[in-house]
Parts: sequence; C-alpha cells; structure tokens
Amino acid sequence: VQLQASGGGSVQAGGSLRLSCVASGSIVNANTMNWYRQAPGKERELVATRISGGSTTYADSVKGRFTISRDLAKRTVYLQMNSLKPEDTAVYYCNVLFRAYGDFWGQGTQVTVSS
Repeated sequence: VQLQASGGGSVQAGGSLRLSCVASGSIVNANTMNWYRQAPGKERELVATRISGGSTTYADSVKGRFTISRDLAKRTVYLQMNSLKPEDTAVYYCNVLFRAYGDFWGQGTQVTVSS
C-alpha cells in the first residue's frame, strides 16, 4: 500500500487546514491509522490515532482542535486541524498499520503556521 499525503500549506494562527492521506489500496482492514508530525530539530510526535473500532486519541497539545477521520470508499484518512498555532508548524506524516502485513507511511506534507 502506498500513501499519498496532501493538504499542507501556510496559514495564519487561528486558521484551519485539512490534511488528506490517500491509500493506493483498501484500508478496510487497517488496524490503526495515525498522523504524526516532526518539527525542525524535534523528534517525530504522534498527533492523532484512529483504531479500527472507531476510537480516537490525540496528543494533549492538539486535543479539541484536531480531528482524525476516514472515508473507506475514498481510501482516505483525514486530519482536520482548526485553531492552528505557530507551534503546530511541522511536517505531517500519515501512517497506516495492518497487523497482517506491517505499516506504511506517506511522504509528509508541510504545515506552516505564522503568528
């Protein structure tokens, strides 16, 4: 499975972006879908997770502002980001885990939030 992330860009603080991660194959059997981010000079950070049962979890820093969702028909995982802050600036990566045959990563999309 190949993942293609898009939707990044430059916005002012308080703005919104929606990231998309389109899979080349079905994600119906995916066990976990994740969005990570990595800011310059920092380690990659798990931002949002959606497990197959539908439960979602978020990093404390984005809770209440970001929402992870999926559209199985479109083979797409989304990250809706609202009330963006300069500290949200990072490269965002999607990740999909299939217990049966491993996990897959998108190429990353840059999000820049200016104050």
